[in-house]
Amino acid sequence: MIRIEDLTVRLPGFLLDRIDLAVAEGEFFTILGPTGAGKTLILESVAGLMRVDGGRISVGGRDVTRLPPERRGIGIVYQDQALFPHLRVAANIRYGLRYRPRDPDADARFDRLVRRLELAPLLDRGVVHLSGGERQRVALARALVVAPQVLLLDEPLSALDPNFREEIRDLLRRLHRETGITVLMVTHDFAEAHFLAERTAVIGAGRIEQVGPVAEVFQRPVSPAVAGFVGMKNIFPARFEGARATMETVGLDLAAPAPADGRHLAVRPEDIELHTAAPGGGVNCLAGTVARVDHQGVFCDVRVRSDGLVWQSLAPTGRLMAEGIVEGRPVWLRVPPDKIHVMN
Repeated sequence: MIRIEDLTVRLPGFLLDRIDLAVAEGEFFTILGPTGAGKTLILESVAGLMRVDGGRISVGGRDVTRLPPERRGIGIVYQDQALFPHLRVAANIRYGLRYRPRDPDADARFDRLVRRLELAPLLDRGVVHLSGGERQRVALARALVVAPQVLLLDEPLSALDPNFREEIRDLLRRLHRETGITVLMVTHDFAEAHFLAERTAVIGAGRIEQVGPVAEVFQRPVSPAVAGFVGMKNIFPARFEGARATMETVGLDLAAPAPADGRHLAVRPEDIELHTAAPGGGVNCLAGTVARVDHQGVFCDVRVRSDGLVWQSLAPTGRLMAEGIVEGRPVWLRVPPDKIHVMN
């Protein structure tokens, strides 16, 4: 449905460098990356809002690279909704229809979206008096009322309060399942990618680093840069010999022989087991000392120093309190062999 080939955009001090992406018809696809990586530039290039310096963009098999935005068959929703403050809700929703050929189904589609998004009580209100969640529903209706082939979402949940964020996230998943529309969404929120998307791309400094199913990208990153971005935390240079890894003075057993190009190992913090006594009968058990405990609500980020390395573990706050795990206490770590990821 969406095919991006060798897309290049040059801006002062930044280069979006030869981007290649393919999004299947009916797919919900996300682009992940830190602020300033180029995520929104890709979206605006697909929408026709950014001049491209090279490459090709096609939608539904049609080359749209040089077409104006209104001829691309695309709807876009920004994080700040970009609604017109001088227009009431109904007029905001219908705004895009004035730039389309006469559509006999437009009124029925408008009514259907108003019902589906529960906007009927708001139609005569000004948008400045709406809540964040209500404004985002209006923005979605405005993007969908023109019957786009593709819906582009630019961090649509980031500006919302937590309650509204969950409401709109659920709504997006329901709309996608009901309509089957192709969605390309930019986000930096891991939970959104896991909840909504089938596949994702990670972008850094204008380059695509990895593309694949969401779970695979988070569990099997291809590089230390991607591993760090997706929250693996424990990333170390290592030497590998068969199913054995060595980092400085620490040796670990692997679940299988390492690939020949392996240069680093990584372990997610939630996979690092934390014990107050030496685990019996286990492999990869390391003695250490708690160096730092950062409270994150119901979980804590626990840093443990062991043989010159600092490991990060994620543990329930209640368990730490019950077992008296605090800074300075001796503890044991266990690194399950099947949770160790090897990459180049």
